[in-house]
Amino acid sequence: MNQEEQILVRITGQDRPGLTASVMGILARYDAQILDIGQADIHSTLSLGILMRLKEAHSGQVMKELLFKATELGVNIGFSPITDDEYEDWVGHQGKNRYILTVMGRQLDARQIEAASLIITEQGLNIDSILRLTGRKSIKNSTNHVRACIEFSLRGEPNNRKEMQSKLMQVSKDMEIDFSFQRDDMFRRMRRLICFDMDSTLIQTECIDELADRAGVGAEVRAITESAMRGEIDFKESFTRRVALLKGLDVSVMKDIAEHLPITEGVDRLMTILKRYGYKIAILSGGFTYFGEYLQRRYGIDYVYANELEIDDNGKLTGRYVGDIVDGHRKAELLKLIAQVEKVNLAQTIAVGDGANDLPMISEAGLGIAFHAKPRVVANAKQSINTIGLDGVLYFLGFKDSSLGEQGKL
Repeated sequence: MNQEEQILVRITGQDRPGLTASVMGILARYDAQILDIGQADIHSTLSLGILMRLKEAHSGQVMKELLFKATELGVNIGFSPITDDEYEDWVGHQGKNRYILTVMGRQLDARQIEAASLIITEQGLNIDSILRLTGRKSIKNSTNHVRACIEFSLRGEPNNRKEMQSKLMQVSKDMEIDFSFQRDDMFRRMRRLICFDMDSTLIQTECIDELADRAGVGAEVRAITESAMRGEIDFKESFTRRVALLKGLDVSVMKDIAEHLPITEGVDRLMTILKRYGYKIAILSGGFTYFGEYLQRRYGIDYVYANELEIDDNGKLTGRYVGDIVDGHRKAELLKLIAQVEKVNLAQTIAVGDGANDLPMISEAGLGIAFHAKPRVVANAKQSINTIGLDGVLYFLGFKDSSLGEQGKL
């Protein structure tokens, strides 16, 4: 009777061209089945694992030939028998819930990765793999836009998802790193619509504050803006009061402000990649259409919904606005409307913003991200970016620097 057995082969050492082909050539001669295979390469150091099933009568000879080949190639090799029950137990874990934990910052050190790993362990999750998403960092030539990001592939179900989220947020605050914890399903890999707030998200200013400075009412307007962003007063009320203070300002000022908008770090790179990969992009802003449309022309943005200022016949702002205010509730409605028009499932949508009026769309989207946001927004968003530029969104979507080509270079 030709009985069969499972053997786990582990090979480590200096990576060499043709190593995997040589090993498979030996296994092929003895009709070995490959039940699982995985390979990682760190700084030209190989770690290759092969789970094979073959006839017991051949196993001794196969291991002997593999040992000789390993010696010839200068690598280490080890063998472990896997019983039928152990194998079936492993198969039984197939299809269990899987999650992706993305860890990101200007740099990552052992303390930060330890903190993330401890939370993973406490929650009863198993790490299947760890993948670096960012490019290789030079230790000789520094760059202003350095960042580091790794991705944990996790198996299982968290013991307490809310507690896990809370601990990740605390570590994020204490250690200056960002986290994203997402279910690893098809929707994560097929996001198609991304909606951005504009002021303090795509641009590093509040346009109404810029207008107010030109009108000589900057301090008054900023006080109202901050109160609204903290959620202390209703957005509609704050907006109406701020716009009223702009009465008499010449519209030519808007053109000058638009041409000198401070674009947020990472926006150019992010927009280039999103457009290349076919994402639909929208600006949903409580700011003004004039500036949103300027960004639309610059980046090829598909949709812009913002507030329109009323202008009199003399080219002066009247202190009033035209149409309905785009507030937090309206942003969430628009996200759903655009998704419907584009025939995109809500689970395939992304929303990014920094203020209290962004929370409704952040909560509605499949992936909601608070970007350099106020504490209240961070506390209510499942993902946040506080340490790097807006192109950090790409890592939450699973993009690797190495796959982005020339246009994705930092």
